[in-house]
Amino acid sequence: MAPQEYSLRIQKGITGGFAPPTPSLIATITRPKNSDSLNIAASKRPDGTPELQSFAPKTLGSDSSTKSAETLIDELHGILKELPTEQPPGSEDIYKLDTSIFWGSDDLQWYNGGPSGVSGQPGSSSVQPTAEQKAQFKRAVEIVDALVDEAK
Repeated sequence: MAPQEYSLRIQKGITGGFAPPTPSLIATITRPKNSDSLNIAASKRPDGTPELQSFAPKTLGSDSSTKSAETLIDELHGILKELPTEQPPGSEDIYKLDTSIFWGSDDLQWYNGGPSGVSGQPGSSSVQPTAEQKAQFKRAVEIVDALVDEAK
């Protein structure tokens, strides 16, 4: 069961180098304390455009879509609890999806990719995931994508 209160953020486009990364998607999903609602906000950069465009924030109330969302959140929470992150933080995109996820709750603080993205230098992390862990991270991204689609 996912914690009562949490914050989740996904960013697609985390690999940089000399220049900072150019995100194509940044989305946040939060469940405030003592609330049955999920708050979802997303900004996306359409191909060929220089800036992120925000979608109107959406709140999912206590209906079937929220129950479905909570099932996905529970799955995501379970996956992230088992996955490693790069060491040192921000050193490498170890999952090779150019995507970072941040999860913050009372029982779990998890994020891959540094606050300014990753350097993109293969082999610079002392931690490397297994093929199974890469598949689990891909599933985590699919879950977050499904939740963000609720905001559109």
